[in-house]
Amino acid sequence: MSTTAELLKGAAALFPDEVVTSAHVRHFELPAGAGRFALITLDNGFDHTKPTTFGPQSLANLNTAIDQVEAEAANGEITGVGITGKPFIFAVGADLKGVELLKKHDEALAIGKGGHDVFKRLSALAVPTFAYYNGAAMGGGVEVGLHCTYRTVSKALPAFSLPEVFLGLVPGWGGCAILPNLIGAEKAVSVVIENSLNQNRQLKGKQVFELGIADALFEGADFLEQSLIWTASVLNGSVTVERPEIDRGEGWDQAVAKGRAIADSKVHGAAPAAYRALDIIEAAKDGDLQKGFDAEDQALADLIMGGELRSGIYAFNLVQKRGKRPAGAPDKSLARPVTKVGVVGAGLMASQLALLFLRRLEVPVVLTDIDQERVDKGVGYVHAEIEKLLGKGRINQDKANRLKGLVSGVLDKAAGFADADFIIEAVFEEMSVKQKVFAEVEAVAPAHAILATNTSSLSVSEMASKLRHPERVVGFHFFNPVAILPLLEIVRGEQTDEASLATAFGVAKKLKKTAVLTKDAPAFVVNRILTRFMGEIQNVIDEGTSVETAEKAIEPLGLPMSPLVLLELVGPAIGLHVSETLNRAFPDRFTVSPNLKAVVEAGKRGFYVYKPENGFKPELDPEVAALLVQGDSVLTEEQVRDRVLDAVAQEIGLMLEEGVVAEAQDIDLCLITGAGWPFHLGGITPYLDREGVSERVNGKRFLAQGVASVPA
Repeated sequence: MSTTAELLKGAAALFPDEVVTSAHVRHFELPAGAGRFALITLDNGFDHTKPTTFGPQSLANLNTAIDQVEAEAANGEITGVGITGKPFIFAVGADLKGVELLKKHDEALAIGKGGHDVFKRLSALAVPTFAYYNGAAMGGGVEVGLHCTYRTVSKALPAFSLPEVFLGLVPGWGGCAILPNLIGAEKAVSVVIENSLNQNRQLKGKQVFELGIADALFEGADFLEQSLIWTASVLNGSVTVERPEIDRGEGWDQAVAKGRAIADSKVHGAAPAAYRALDIIEAAKDGDLQKGFDAEDQALADLIMGGELRSGIYAFNLVQKRGKRPAGAPDKSLARPVTKVGVVGAGLMASQLALLFLRRLEVPVVLTDIDQERVDKGVGYVHAEIEKLLGKGRINQDKANRLKGLVSGVLDKAAGFADADFIIEAVFEEMSVKQKVFAEVEAVAPAHAILATNTSSLSVSEMASKLRHPERVVGFHFFNPVAILPLLEIVRGEQTDEASLATAFGVAKKLKKTAVLTKDAPAFVVNRILTRFMGEIQNVIDEGTSVETAEKAIEPLGLPMSPLVLLELVGPAIGLHVSETLNRAFPDRFTVSPNLKAVVEAGKRGFYVYKPENGFKPELDPEVAALLVQGDSVLTEEQVRDRVLDAVAQEIGLMLEEGVVAEAQDIDLCLITGAGWPFHLGGITPYLDREGVSERVNGKRFLAQGVASVPA
């Protein structure tokens, strides 16, 4: 049987590029006569911008440090052992770059076993052990602390989580087994399942303490000093740590059942990680930790060798890396400064944009519209939202006053825009209206000002074609709700110059948006794919398949909402308008559904009604059912799914041929950040590759084997 050292040595050989974390041991005398103490500090030698991780060599280093303190504890040379991190970072878990390289089940099993073998030595020492969560702690970073006898946490800690389920894994180094036994199943399910599936929600230091994960909470400024004073009090018996009794009866079972309901609502059974984690939590009820660790090892290895994890890591890297360095963006030195923003329109979308520019850029923002009432309403909306932020304590009174002072509204574009550097229109989605607005703006705006359009589907080049300076027009397409969805499609018109484009990307970065460069093609990226997707659903309904079957067919994708609920959110009229735009551009592939047209003409907000007596579940509106005219071609769920996915695969293939974006990765980034496409699918292209749809439709995969999939 391999020793831990041999396991880790083998794993390290597979991962030569690991950023290695060292585990330094130092000693000092604790106050109040509590004796000589050993402190292990985890540090990879970089500053806080490169967080400390656990690859195989890093685990081996920690193992060696534990060898040392274990001998000291056995010889009575020390009274306790602590573990902490470098400034601002405790540790953020396993090194996922190493996980991506694994090709065999036994290699994956070694990673799980190696982590357990090292971490559980902390709980087996002859003296008490203490974890001091001084900074960001995630995944394995949280888990190494769970193996200690006691834990303290800093009030300044910004992010603490077990994000594994979000990525397609389980907390595999003790998180599923120890946490419910420490804080109870209900709280553990909240941390492991609910937070993870809510876009990897993070806990702050105070919450970590309130949940009972940490035994003491201290200020960030002198956190380690206070932790050591507290440690001395625990060791000399003047402080006793009491933990509540765990409900190992019905409460535990109810917590697991609640976790399954949360998983069903988020991933609809389409991703295994949450369910595997819940199985381990369920089995941990009897408190047998070793049995739990063995189950974690097995689940970890199975999931590492599955497509969902590879897709999850791929999606994570897209958002964290590609999203921050957009493909095709011009040199940022070409960007011009933006010291004032103009917004044409004062409706809801325009007002949301004004608020975003105001909060992120903190420069004067001026709205304009066709009458004073609309202008006042737009400015009023921004003021009301600032008051809400003040009420929630997100900003102070001074900041609220300053922001309110920076927003204004005028009827006269010349007065409002004469000194604006960036002017964005959010008016009615009609080409002639937008061209007229741009002509008016160009007549009064300074020569250097960028003219941006928030169009969702119209041609940016055509919009700019009648201007004297079409080179300064750029597409700047936001997604609704503006404050929540991160994506910004930046559209290069035929004549858009590099400086205008660079300025647009510079503004996007300050707005904290994920910007993706797209060619000026009908409906750009997200709306084109979603319209083809929705169009095929409409087609099968129009041809005769029931609404219920068409909707259920898509459930295995684990999307955040069904297609017709999404249509309701977008608005049937907007959906119809975009389908008409795309039908004009590509009549052979994009249809205009007569049934959707009838729903819009009847003034319906969607296909469904929601009744309290049915728990507000979507039910087909009888008035809509009466409007539907259907054929007699009825498909099964599987046939519907094949048709929809084939259509999407065909469309993406054509978009890549046309050069709408640089690569398939940009399509996935757009769908994840602009349409809430599930992380566990990795976007759309890995899913289509995994299900064999890409090759069936286009004769080839979108991504090379090993990208968002297990290496060959």
